[in-house]
Parts: sequence; C-alpha cells; structure tokens
Amino acid sequence: MNAKVKGSLDSQKLDEPVIKVTEDSDLTQTTWKDPKRYLWLLGPALPGIGLAALTGYAIAPKRLKALAWTGPALVHGVIPALDRAIGEDKSNPPESAVRSLEQDKYYDRIVKAFIPTQYAMTVLGAWLASRKNTPLEDKIGLTLTVGAINGVGINTAHELGHKSNKFNKLMAMAALAPTGYTHFVVEHNFGHHKRVATPEDPASSRMGESFWKFLPRTVFGGMKSSVKIEKARLERKGKSFWSMENELLQGWAMSAGFFGATTLLCGPRAVPFLAAQAVYGASLLESVNYIEHYGLLRQKDKAGKYERTQPEHSWNSNHVVTNLFLYQLQRHSDHHAHPTRSYQALRHFENAPQLPGGYASMLLPAYLPQWWYETMDKRVIDHYEGDLSKINWDPDRREELIAKYADYAAEVAAEAASRRADSSSESEAA
Repeated sequence: MNAKVKGSLDSQKLDEPVIKVTEDSDLTQTTWKDPKRYLWLLGPALPGIGLAALTGYAIAPKRLKALAWTGPALVHGVIPALDRAIGEDKSNPPESAVRSLEQDKYYDRIVKAFIPTQYAMTVLGAWLASRKNTPLEDKIGLTLTVGAINGVGINTAHELGHKSNKFNKLMAMAALAPTGYTHFVVEHNFGHHKRVATPEDPASSRMGESFWKFLPRTVFGGMKSSVKIEKARLERKGKSFWSMENELLQGWAMSAGFFGATTLLCGPRAVPFLAAQAVYGASLLESVNYIEHYGLLRQKDKAGKYERTQPEHSWNSNHVVTNLFLYQLQRHSDHHAHPTRSYQALRHFENAPQLPGGYASMLLPAYLPQWWYETMDKRVIDHYEGDLSKINWDPDRREELIAKYADYAAEVAAEAASRRADSSSESEAA
C-alpha cells in the first residue's frame, strides 16, 4: 500500500457520504462508495503470497531459502511496519450505505476466495517439508509460514461462521480444517459471544494473566465448552451426540480427511509438518483472543445478571493494514456488540478501548509477559477511570496487582473526577 492509496483513504472519508436528495421522495439516496472496496482483496491475497513464496522456494531452494520464512516475516515484520507507516482510519460507513454493503455479494466472495489458495499452499508446504533434502531450518520456516497463513484462515472461518446458512458454516469449517480447530465454529458463536468479557469465558483473558497461562485455559476450556454446547443442541432435537448432524464430528471428519489426503499425497514425513503448522496456526488464533478482551469485564446488575455486551468490552484497533488483511477483525468492539454485521460495515466507536497498535504489532508483546503488562495494564486502569473493582482480574494475582496499582489508580480516578466536574460546570454555564 503506497502514499497514493493512503491519500485516497484520507480524501474519501467513510463517514462523509455524498447525498443526493430527490424532491419527490422522503428517501435519501446515497452515492457513497467504499474507498477500500478493492483493498479488501489483500485478505485472500495472503495465501496467494504464501503460495508464490513456496513456489519460489521449490524452484530455487538454495538461492531463495529465505522464502521459507515468508509467513513469520509478514506477520511479525512487514504488516506491523506498514501499520505504523500508514496509520489508522477511524471513519465509518454511513448508515444509509450499510444495507447495500451487507447485500453486496462481492464482499462475501472475497472471504471465500481465501480457501482454495489456502489448501494449495498447505499441500505444497507439506510436499516441500517432506522431502529428504529439505534442511531442518527450512522445514521450520515452511511450518511457520503455512501455520501463520492457516492461522489467519481461522479469521476467514470467523467471518463465515457468523452467517446463518449451512453452506457458509461448512465453508467456515473448511477454512479451519488445516488447523484441526473446527470446534471454533461452535464455541465462538454460542460460547464466547455469550460469555465474553466475563470470568466464565475461557477465551477472555484476565488482567495479570500471561498468554502462557491463558493458552491451556482457552484451548481446553473452549474444547470442553464446544462439546457441552453441541451435546445440548442435539439433545433438544432428540438426537445422540454421535448423530450425523453433530457439527463437531463433521468438522473433525473434514480435518481428518484433509490430513489423510495430504499424507497420502506427500508421504508419512508430512505428518509432523501438518501437526506442527496446525498447532502454530491455532496458537495465533488464541494469541488474538488473548489480546481482544484483556482485563475487560461486563458488570452485573442488582439481580446478578451480566449487562449486555457493548463496544467497551473489546479492545479495538483502526490500524488500516492489519484490518485489511483480517477482514476488519480489529473493529472487535462493533463485532461483539453487533455479531451479525459483516466486516465491510463494522464501525469505530469513540468509547471503545483502543490498542496501541494493530494485532500484528501486539503479538510479540503478548508472548513476553513483562512487555505485555507494561503495555496494557495501565491502559485497563485508564479505561475504568481508576475503578479497580471493574476489572476482570486473574484471581491468583488480584490482591498483588491491586496493591501494586493502588496509587496509580487513585491518580487516574482523581483526574477522571476532575474532568467530570469541569464538564458539569461547562454544561451548567451553557
């Protein structure tokens, strides 16, 4: 993405539609056009980049050895650098354009276009990694490259899994099959969205909880939750868990079929590669889960019931490049408040807590607990204006961290009270 593209985004703000009013009708017709319409193609282009890199490596492995490491270079280097260089876009589509955006099949086709290239890239990676003469360091690079792109494929499944028709759900499971994480379709929609930003949600990280402590909790908790959810759904229909209608079994069968077919094609040496890239890809999903709700908590009413999910219960980011590659997943606040809204229509909210960088930039800090705490803990306290009772704490560190941040929280609370008093005085004067 170059300066010309950035200028195009700046010059055509999404929240400044061109309106044409007809005298004969009360209806306002909008001629607004999505300035990012063709930039969304970066999403399905990602497995294409991976496929091209692996093809280049296959043709000239000695001269182009570095291509084996394309995935990590993109995720941890190129995309974060572009995010910093190009910056943010806080503009929103006008409400008058949302219906046409949602109905435009172009955006749906873009998401589905990811999957065929994803499969081709994974099979090519398995073939390259299973060759006897492939050096170990290259095998590691190939594994991380394929795993990284299949990890992004989970985001493709996320977008498709929120659609109501069966075909889209099957496509979502197809995108998840290379990582073996097909239970995500069940758990995310009917578990995570119900319990998000609560201590009961295995996919919502707690303040003071490291990624490495969160990872087993979310992996095993999510799996257990998905089995419970699907079992209950089938029981309501009078069917056994082992029914052909079980979506978990369908997804696991798709993964087994993909792994089996790839192994038959590439040989048994492909098995360690397939397993390792799946683990890495799934871990990328869970690292994003860790980032998305860290320390945030839905409050309870007097009856002990959690409040409705609002934009303030998810960390948000408007960094353009990562949003283009991830189908605007970083506008997570609007997604959780309005789960059926498609990626192209997601909005920025001023009251949503903001991350200091895009998801790609936040991955390395998430892996290093001290770096993460220094980056995020005070942001959580700032978001709650110093009220430590509103934070979703790691219960094992709650007392320790409350003592650590007591003075800082008091300062933040005093500043917030002063701002409210000033605002009240200005309102009375007006």
